Amino acid sequence: MNSANRAPSRLVIASRESRLAMWQAQHVSRRLAELYPQTEISILGMTTRGDRILDRPLAAIGGKGLFIKELEVAMQEGRADLAVHSMKDLPMEMPAGFTLAAISARENPCDAFVSSRFARLDQLPANAVVGTSSQRRAAMLRAGYPQLSIESLRGNLDTRLRKLDAGDYDAIILAAAGLIRLGLTDRIRAVLTPEQSLPAPGQGVLAIEVLSARADLIALLAPLDDAATAHCVRAERAFSRALGGSCQLPLAAHAVLEDGRLWLRGWIATTDGRRRLAGEWYGAAGDDESIGQRLADALRERGADAILRESAAISQ
Repeated sequence: MNSANRAPSRLVIASRESRLAMWQAQHVSRRLAELYPQTEISILGMTTRGDRILDRPLAAIGGKGLFIKELEVAMQEGRADLAVHSMKDLPMEMPAGFTLAAISARENPCDAFVSSRFARLDQLPANAVVGTSSQRRAAMLRAGYPQLSIESLRGNLDTRLRKLDAGDYDAIILAAAGLIRLGLTDRIRAVLTPEQSLPAPGQGVLAIEVLSARADLIALLAPLDDAATAHCVRAERAFSRALGGSCQLPLAAHAVLEDGRLWLRGWIATTDGRRRLAGEWYGAAGDDESIGQRLADALRERGADAILRESAAISQ
């Protein structure tokens, strides 16, 4: 019996209700419709706690897991079959009872410089206000551009762009992937290279989450998995997990796969950007998680624990 014959009559995708999140859910819906044309596919839009609390930095209210809990409850209660997330929004440890059924092919993983007045980051004058919701980006900016004023920027992508256009910020840093997916490439003044700003683990990747017990869905979703991206993401997340990666820790990890060889770069810093450590590790694609662990171990040997302790103390 082929996959089409095993496909259910109906599938419900849980998603946050932001325009970008709905684009991501609709993208997965279209892919599934191509694979299983007889299946009725709908999207259950939801507002998460992370979407509702916008007056405080994400690190101060509990971290990235705030964007997924309501979607997981919908799956547990049978109101949804799967959930689509930005991979970088997922905690490094998946909650008990849930698994990643598919990891999408990666869009541009880099950060984007967005400004109405300036073409490049190095054009910003002293005391220019730059907005970001990311501890990683904030530490990168404080390290490389100490003359700038870095301020928290919460809200979905459209909200952040409105705040920029209203003059609240001179520039903001966003993930290039979200702007590209929403057809807003013209808002990107410059794409920051990994050398300028190493991306977050999983940046530019979509994750499809299901209940671990749903073997039927795991098999159904397997064609959406991109093996090369999955190897890279597993290495990135293993590196972050080994260092206790969370919203409180400025941490970056980015892997590329060429000719079966995986190259992982990692970076951690204190929140003020004054102390930083970077490294890289190579290995076979099949050793993805081991590569992440080994790079984390190498940074610990060079003093990463002191940076971790300092970051934890500053965030409290």
